[in-house]
Amino acid sequence: MFGGTKVKLTKELFARVKKYAELAGYSSADEFVVHALEKELSTLEEGASEEEIKKKLQGLGYIS
Repeated sequence: MFGGTKVKLTKELFARVKKYAELAGYSSADEFVVHALEKELSTLEEGASEEEIKKKLQGLGYIS
């Protein structure tokens, strides 16, 4: 099982996560979220400097 830190999601977002986790064949919503985060982080980390990562995150609207 996944341990560590808890993350709060809105009920609506969790419902969407659960729906797509089931459709995609994940064993749980947690597994789906971990996979999605790992995939996004690896995309951001691909040979990027800290400054490039910040620009990507700003472009995605995650930071201002």
